[in-house]
Amino acid sequence: MSEKKRVAASGEKVAWKAGTMIYPLPAALISCGAAPEEYNVLTAAWVGTICSNPPMCYVSIRPERHSHPIIEKNMAFVINLTTEALARETDWCGVRSGRDYDKFAECGLTPVPSQTVAAPYLKEAPMCIECRVREVMRLGSHDMFIADVEGILADTAYIDPESGAFDMEKAGLLVYSHGNYYGTGEKIGKFGWSVEKKRK
Repeated sequence: MSEKKRVAASGEKVAWKAGTMIYPLPAALISCGAAPEEYNVLTAAWVGTICSNPPMCYVSIRPERHSHPIIEKNMAFVINLTTEALARETDWCGVRSGRDYDKFAECGLTPVPSQTVAAPYLKEAPMCIECRVREVMRLGSHDMFIADVEGILADTAYIDPESGAFDMEKAGLLVYSHGNYYGTGEKIGKFGWSVEKKRK
């Protein structure tokens, strides 16, 4: 057994100070702006699903970020999933400010007006989730933008022609884990496989 597996199986725990240690997370590009002159994109990992019916999600952003007032003014944003091929662009948009750079031009990203909300989506993203802000929660270091999902745009390159399902593995999605970026790795199982009856 490897050292890594021995540590995982030991059952021993060390108490740490409370903090944000839920990983991995999506490495998402959040695009915003009702018109081209205010378009911006930032990288966020504090993003996720909060309800399936109605479909709702959130993104948490520091108030000092350039995109924060843009999203709050228009009450809209788009969550653009990223890929391993977009890893450099994803990181760059997280460490540079839209106050100082045109991130789209610098990274070769293409903003396209969304179909349902006042924010652009990224042409290069495999999946774009159009969100309308329902509520802004002031939490401390970050404000949480709670939003309704108004529409989803999926790149046809990753849609299985037979099933119509989006092929997440083919898309090569990018995730963030404690300061590092990773691919999602190989598939281990599907939802419910642990209790699925074996075919005779």
